[in-house]
Amino acid sequence: MSKFRIEHDSMGELQVPADALWGAQTQRAADNFHISGLRMPRPFIRALGLIKAACAEVNGELGHLPKGHATAIAKAALAVAEGEHDSQFPLDVFQTGSGTSSNMNANEVIAHLASNARLKVHPNDHVNMGQSSNDVIPTAIQVSAALAVSKELVPALKHLRKTIDARARQLKNVVKTGRTHLMDAMPVTFGQELGAWSAQVSSTLERLDDALKRVCRLPQGGTAVGTGINADRRFGPKVAQRLKKHSGVKFESADNYFEGIASQDAAVELSSVLNTWAVSLMKITSDLRWMNSGPLAGLGEIELPALQPGSSIMPGKVNPVMPEAVAMVCAQVMGNHVAITVGGQSGNFQLNVMLPMIAWNLLQSIQLLANGSRALADSAIKGFKVRHDNIAGALERNPILVTALNPVIGYEKGAAIAKQAYREGRPIKEVALETTGLDEKELDRLLDPLTLTRGGIGG
Repeated sequence: MSKFRIEHDSMGELQVPADALWGAQTQRAADNFHISGLRMPRPFIRALGLIKAACAEVNGELGHLPKGHATAIAKAALAVAEGEHDSQFPLDVFQTGSGTSSNMNANEVIAHLASNARLKVHPNDHVNMGQSSNDVIPTAIQVSAALAVSKELVPALKHLRKTIDARARQLKNVVKTGRTHLMDAMPVTFGQELGAWSAQVSSTLERLDDALKRVCRLPQGGTAVGTGINADRRFGPKVAQRLKKHSGVKFESADNYFEGIASQDAAVELSSVLNTWAVSLMKITSDLRWMNSGPLAGLGEIELPALQPGSSIMPGKVNPVMPEAVAMVCAQVMGNHVAITVGGQSGNFQLNVMLPMIAWNLLQSIQLLANGSRALADSAIKGFKVRHDNIAGALERNPILVTALNPVIGYEKGAAIAKQAYREGRPIKEVALETTGLDEKELDRLLDPLTLTRGGIGG
């Protein structure tokens, strides 16, 4: 038997692998684009399947597509959404900028699956009815991103926040030296320090919730340029309702299809939130690495879980590998955001022409941040040990504690005491006892580290 079959499209005939479910247009794209070896990601293919199923169901409901065709297409499309035919989506990310190749890939595979001896399903006339690549691909970007954020990133962030909050409660009264400019500052508790991380997570969740409002407004129904040519006027809103039913995410039809097709502002906005979380997460990983530094010559405030040997030549060395891995995740997401930003500005008149690249980078960022956030929670924050002796020793010698005496002895006298304590390697309390006239009981009250973490004066 031949390894190939002959397929045709508007440009003529060509060979397609005999066992392939795709047709001529997919094959042309597969032949044309050998650039990265990267395929369109699974969440994007899932979104395409959901969209094609919803479109078929709506076209059937509106009487534009025979019931048998609508049912067969929807069934095949949902199988695509479930990942049953991922091997049939071979196209490179770097393809035609509108994503037409990927849209036709989906149309051809679904048409092949839906057809049988008694039912002939056409990829354009039936599967793509009332649609254009120009509204399908932007919709697929938004659907896939909204699902990935809702189902993966948001739960991961909530898990991270829960882990941080649990450790903050455990360590709420453990006082340590605060640091500004990487230099000793007034004391804080571990609870306060971790509480700042938790607040960063909460702010990110709020930003995501706000950005998703725009992401969930779908341009499906705008077809080629936003006018909705060849689509029923009821089509877009009904497709959004079907997608909401299939996914559980509150999709709605966009008020202005032109915006959703001509621009990728919603994707850029979402990416900016991901970029902000990458910045926040990088800060958290940096704090963990500094706190863990040592164990003898660094800060040595905590001991992260030992996950693997740290050196091929230095026996016994253990490195902060999970914060390092997550820091690389953050760097990648920041780079992805630059690519998405350039992609977002690459719209001319009625269409953006960097859609596949935007989809790939956006979905990778979401996945990396979801996985990285969980990994940091479970393999670093949850199990680190506090090195209480090191913390207490550094706190006792911290000359900046003299700040608490400013209201009593003044700034200049306080500065002199701090310098003397640092120069002589003595605790502030000893030097203050000799130079201020304050008794030991009063100094104990004024310099109590836990009290100092509460800040403020007056009632």
